[in-house]
Amino acid sequence: MKQPYGVILAGGQATRMGGGDKGLLRLGGVTLLGRVIERLEPQVAGLCLNANGDAARFAAYGLPVVADEVEGFAGPLAGVLAGLDWAATKGAEHIVTAAADTPFFPGDLVPRLQMAAEDQGKPIALARTDNGRHPTFGLWPVALRDDLRVALGDGVRKVVQWTDSHDTAMADFPTGRFDPFFNVNTPEDLSLAEGYAS
Repeated sequence: MKQPYGVILAGGQATRMGGGDKGLLRLGGVTLLGRVIERLEPQVAGLCLNANGDAARFAAYGLPVVADEVEGFAGPLAGVLAGLDWAATKGAEHIVTAAADTPFFPGDLVPRLQMAAEDQGKPIALARTDNGRHPTFGLWPVALRDDLRVALGDGVRKVVQWTDSHDTAMADFPTGRFDPFFNVNTPEDLSLAEGYAS
């Protein structure tokens, strides 16, 4: 399997954080997005950011910014589709997605997802821990982008609703002191993350 391209999903509305871009919140002096880039970039052939609105607010990161083609904040699947369309222009076969508000995900995310897909003979692979599936962390084949476009057009919004309609592998990750896919949704979560980062 060729090295995939990476897509950071930052298209959410952050309602539980009071709105704005969660990825731009600081944790230990570094933005959440900066931490995600630092973890994902070494694992992929290239990287883009999926976000809506004015792309200039992310200019400091030097990444291409791709917006959802589906109107009205259709959720992570719309971001996956935007990433697949971008990766198709690069001649890529797969993308790996990561959420912009999840600063501690494993440094071997990509090879573990690839291994799960190959070993289990499935086109899609999602990350899983003892706490369940983490559907914003997945390996997605570019070949399924038109299928996903149709599903979004039909109103499918839940990631697992679409992945369950295809064969999906699970890549299991250990849960140590905390779940590595812990994501920052609320101010309380940001406080917890400060403790985890120290």
